[in-house]
Amino acid sequence: MSTPRVMISADHGLAVVYFLQSDVVSRLLEAGVEVIVLTDDTLTQRLEKRFGRPGLIFEGLRLAQVRRYFHEENYRLQWWLQFFRRAGASNRINLEAVESYIRQVEAEAHGKRKALMPAAKAAVGVLRRSKAARQALVRLQQRFTPHLYDDLFARYRPNLVVAATPGWRDDRYLLRDAAAAGIPTAAVIVGWDNSSSYSLPGAPVAHITCWSEIQKEELVQGSDWQPERVHIGGIPSYDGYFLRRWEMPREDYFRLHGLAPNRKLIAYAASFITFSPNIQNVEALARLVAEDALDFPAQLLIRLHPNHFLDAVPRFAREREQIRALARELPHVHVVEPVPLGGSLGYYSGEDMPEKSSMMRHADVFTTVYSTMVVETAIHDTPVVSVCIDHPTGWENNFYLPLSQIGGWPTHSRFRASGAGKVVYDEAGLREALNAYLHEPQAEAEARRAFIRRECTYTDGSAGRRTAAFFLNLLG
Repeated sequence: MSTPRVMISADHGLAVVYFLQSDVVSRLLEAGVEVIVLTDDTLTQRLEKRFGRPGLIFEGLRLAQVRRYFHEENYRLQWWLQFFRRAGASNRINLEAVESYIRQVEAEAHGKRKALMPAAKAAVGVLRRSKAARQALVRLQQRFTPHLYDDLFARYRPNLVVAATPGWRDDRYLLRDAAAAGIPTAAVIVGWDNSSSYSLPGAPVAHITCWSEIQKEELVQGSDWQPERVHIGGIPSYDGYFLRRWEMPREDYFRLHGLAPNRKLIAYAASFITFSPNIQNVEALARLVAEDALDFPAQLLIRLHPNHFLDAVPRFAREREQIRALARELPHVHVVEPVPLGGSLGYYSGEDMPEKSSMMRHADVFTTVYSTMVVETAIHDTPVVSVCIDHPTGWENNFYLPLSQIGGWPTHSRFRASGAGKVVYDEAGLREALNAYLHEPQAEAEARRAFIRRECTYTDGSAGRRTAAFFLNLLG
């Protein structure tokens, strides 16, 4: 009997964590499965050096060829198919995040694309109401099947191809190629908001595994997945949090960042910067600690967002430099920067999981803008405040969403309803929320635990094992 093989697409730093820094791949290897991981072409040797072991092979995802195909093979039609795929989920679920995407596209459209937007929005209305129309759109996408991976299929003869999305990213071409070759396919959900924000599959995918009953409902009701093809495996990326694998001792962490051991630690993780500046949140927090305006002496540690390092987007880079300047100029204000893996994986790398985990564990209060880190921080049983102070102008000459208006997004509304943390809209409310948690850090602790059980399902560090078992079952 030949060795079973699974081919995995890890085209994003979060996917590297999901598959390689959890038990997923290791369990497959232990079961006698050969695993071929496709990732950024420039990083295969680096990842092989770090994770390599017998039975694990790294190959390039051929991203340059993929992007060339997208731009050169009837680009306009492919672009519109992508737009309708993301915009066209069923209206049976909360589509606030998708509506914001449509508003952004409409605001940034020019020329012929802008002229077509009224007709496009009418077509989206049909997709929202018609399962048949949605299914026809999913089939139509298969017209763009480039056969970029046929030689890899011939070389490795995989029994299953798994991607980090059901074709929402460049992995759509790999999945379409696999379907055309008759190879079974599966996908995973790596992000908290993915099942409510990215809508219909971009390729034929037979099975998918997600975090929770909530995500399953979004996939079934919003994107027409058959319930029996949706598996709930939890979130393997967070097993290390639940098992406390990554945490540094508090003294070591404070020493690493030059933090004062006698001051309370307020942490802030920048988030949502594509839609809104964060500098107003950071400035409010910095004033409170620099002026000792809280009930306890405190210090601020700001984690920059990966998008702050997109130098091709000047507004993001400018805000990064504003935050760095605050840390230089004000007392008790510090900055931590995500560690890049490189290539297209950029700063979403998982290279600094000990940094992230320790920041959440050792903060006295953790603040952000409804980031996925509200889930991650609740796992660490640390109080969470979502800071939604509106910027006076927003991103000038670019699409902007005021932070006070995003509470209706599916994940945001669940956090608000859970009672697992607080939401504030101005500096006075921020001071009040921080003081409340500094005085009573265990407030809402049971709500945090219930929130995690609903969102992550498995809280015992078993998600990687369960997800690997799901893939082994698909292999038969």
